[in-house]
Amino acid sequence: MPVAEIIAIGTELLLGEIQDTNTRYLARTLKDEGIDLYRASMVGDNTERIARTIREAMTRAQVIITTGGLGPTVDDPTRLAVAHSVGVDIEFHPELWEQIQARFQRLNRPITSNNQKQAYLPKGALAIENAVGTAPAFVVDTGNNVIISLPGVPREMEYLIQNKVLPYLRDRFQIHSIIKTYVIHTAGVSESQIDEWVGDLEELFNPTVGLAAHSGQIDIRITAKAETAGEADELIEGLAKRIRQQLGEHIYGINEETLASVIADHLKSTSRQMVLLMNGLGDQPDSSLAAIPASVCRVVPIPDHPGDHQQLLQLIEQRKPTFEGKVIAAISLQPMESDYVLSLAIDTGSAQKSAERKFSGPALSMKQWGTNMALDFIRRNL
Repeated sequence: MPVAEIIAIGTELLLGEIQDTNTRYLARTLKDEGIDLYRASMVGDNTERIARTIREAMTRAQVIITTGGLGPTVDDPTRLAVAHSVGVDIEFHPELWEQIQARFQRLNRPITSNNQKQAYLPKGALAIENAVGTAPAFVVDTGNNVIISLPGVPREMEYLIQNKVLPYLRDRFQIHSIIKTYVIHTAGVSESQIDEWVGDLEELFNPTVGLAAHSGQIDIRITAKAETAGEADELIEGLAKRIRQQLGEHIYGINEETLASVIADHLKSTSRQMVLLMNGLGDQPDSSLAAIPASVCRVVPIPDHPGDHQQLLQLIEQRKPTFEGKVIAAISLQPMESDYVLSLAIDTGSAQKSAERKFSGPALSMKQWGTNMALDFIRRNL
């Protein structure tokens, strides 16, 4: 099975002027094809630096995919850089020039002389016609390595990957396996504690288990490689069952589920509505709080400092006549010395619960941490 690397090319990427979405798309696509991605890098529009990056990648990977730098301007150096990386010259392809001119004619756009640059490819390269853009892609196969250069325009890159590159890779490397990923979401427990519980599983080869820490939640990622989707699902399910037994209520969902969606689904299934009294998380609810549909949750800001968690319960008692028959939850995040204190309370109609949590991390993470901790508290006590 080949190993791949991705090289995103463009000084505008390094300057932060545009976001590199191509690498994420390619990473997911390669994973689905069963191709291991070991590294992704970013380099500016400099021929020698690009060539050096490609040569380094060739020592580690069989498949190197570059994106960007295939335009007609001076700062589009990918063709020349690939040629330098494998020690060949570039050569003119008349048939590509005809395709480019025909493309411009169909688009009713004027063509300039510098567009001819796009018809030059490294000597021996396999041209890939770009049916949705003007920049042809190409493949250089050295025997040990395959270098695939794609345009940086996401729409063009995605079309070429699905319609040209994947069929080529399947045939070139006789790829018959797939890689599937299954993510288990947890909240209310630390990364170190989860590592203590599932650390032995993190040493497995197939499936593999890894942890991803976010502010207020930890994800457990299971990745399986198999010949068929069904075989991969079997490998994943056996491991997921062990993790579910070990972590129990600390797990709130899987894959695309969020804390907000889990709470919303529970409220809908039980035909209940919730009022969320909130203070200290900013003027607007966090996006994940706002993701709970208004049909099941109403967010009511509390402008004044409501006090600790016991006082939140008193506040809920005061508001009960106004929100009769509804679940009432209250959240207050307030600074205290060097930390933040998150006070929580909930009244479901049949039970009351309150708690406090302390946060001493970076201020930029405080809002997301408070939101996730609050949602997890609500989830556990609904």
